[in-house]
Amino acid sequence: MIIPCIDLMGGKVVQLVQGRKKALEGEHPHRMLERFAGFPVIQVIDLDAAMEQGENNAIVEDLATRARIRVGGGVRTVERAETLAALGADRIIVGTAAFSADGVREDFLRELARRVGPSRITIAVDSKQGRIVVRGWQESTTLQAADVLRQLEPYCSGFLCTYVDKEGMMQGTDLAWFQQLRKATSKELTAAGGITTLREVRALLAMDVSAALGMAVYTGRLSLESLRALLPEAAHPPRVADATP
Repeated sequence: MIIPCIDLMGGKVVQLVQGRKKALEGEHPHRMLERFAGFPVIQVIDLDAAMEQGENNAIVEDLATRARIRVGGGVRTVERAETLAALGADRIIVGTAAFSADGVREDFLRELARRVGPSRITIAVDSKQGRIVVRGWQESTTLQAADVLRQLEPYCSGFLCTYVDKEGMMQGTDLAWFQQLRKATSKELTAAGGITTLREVRALLAMDVSAALGMAVYTGRLSLESLRALLPEAAHPPRVADATP
């Protein structure tokens, strides 16, 4: 799949570099859904919740009535995951809470899977300089992504793996790393971070890896028309309602 991304901060659609520096603002969330018509899934990240500076629940709930969305950002408790599920998220993306400094928090993930259901959970396995990073990519663990995917499989439907080293930098991504991850799990795998060219998108799709796209789309480096041309003809369009605010 090709998955366009909507990142929310202060009620606005934004794009950050390295998860911190705001590079640009997008259009109203409804307008972004209009632009993303035809893509089966939209990824929504609540950056305020991730940074523990509030939340954008009302926008998330509204978007969930208009499209099939996967939602992450600040999901550090089972209760937060349940809230997002109640708001209508098709999948809930869990990152920081899945890991301790040197291991997987299986007790937390087991309870999360019991109460929300593994089919609705995507685990974010984000890496910088070869190590899994948490808390807005500011803290590094001792773990490497390829080593823990099998351990995480019972608790989720798939993985969102961000190559943080190039996130938002428009400098390309590490296809070899994603190929390594593809070999490490049979679960759904979504790549993010630095994906800049159609060649990279095609290469990921050929690996059976989905591509989550942000900065390259918002800056026009990747056109939505060229990306739609890569969608399977049999793909079902998302349920996007009237986008009038």
